[in-house]
Order: sequence, then C-alpha cells, then structure tokens
Amino acid sequence: MELDEEKKFFIYLLEHYAAYKNKATAQVLSEWDGKKITQKIYDNYWLYHTEAMENAYKDIDAMLQ
Repeated sequence: MELDEEKKFFIYLLEHYAAYKNKATAQVLSEWDGKKITQKIYDNYWLYHTEAMENAYKDIDAMLQ
C-alpha cells in the first residue's frame, strides 16, 4: 500500500520533530494528540513542506504552549 504525499510528509515531520526534541515519536504524537493539534499539523502539509523544517518546529512549539 502506497502512502500519499501528505501522510509521508507527516511521518517525516513527526520523526524529525521527535529527534529535534530528543523524544520518542510515540511520546511526541501523544503530546500532539493531548493538545488536539495533530490534525492541524497534518493539514498544514502545504505550508510545512515548502518551508524550512525549523519554521514547522517553531509553529508546533507555539501550538503546544
């Protein structure tokens, strides 16, 4: 089964954000789910995949606060 580009990027972003935070991906996803921002992050594919990853990290950090 082939994943669409949005799903591939979401997984990529999750893995890289977890590494950036030095946390397990499951822990990061749990935090995102707990703050109810997972879908918003997923929906921001068109913004995040065209910018520097650091911009996505800053946006996610702001949503977590």
